[in-house]
Amino acid sequence: MITLGIDPGTALCGFGVVEASSGRLKMVDAGVIRTMSNDSDAVRLSQLHAALSELVRTHHPERVAIERLFFQRNVQTAMAVGQARGVALLVAADAGVPIDEPTPNEVKQSVCGNGAADKRQVATMVGRLLGVSLAGIPDDATDALAVAIGCAYRAAAEPRAVIG
Repeated sequence: MITLGIDPGTALCGFGVVEASSGRLKMVDAGVIRTMSNDSDAVRLSQLHAALSELVRTHHPERVAIERLFFQRNVQTAMAVGQARGVALLVAADAGVPIDEPTPNEVKQSVCGNGAADKRQVATMVGRLLGVSLAGIPDDATDALAVAIGCAYRAAAEPRAVIG
């Protein structure tokens, strides 16, 4: 199963693609989508839409997980993250891909076993679970990989229909 995890943002949108097969996890792709602050919101959201659509076309995820906005003190930041989430939701829905929307605490719980884990703990566990070094990978991409891993775990735990 291939999962695409998204850590939404307008300036930086992290993405991580993970393949779960035979009980093992493998990192397929990870990075950030960057938009320019001097572009209008409409242009930035259009660029985000195009980049996320290309990721879906390239990797053919069976599930997309988009981190839910939990809490923001800065209203402008919350609005920008909400807009980016909306674009990500639209891309997944247009592709007909099932969507997970975990909170940050749910992601930390699924990856670290502790919903209060800090960023360093999450990054360490993501690297261990995927068997890779995350040196040089931006924090937003590491967070998105954590979102994808949590999605893969949830999908594996879901009951499957029995045909027969």
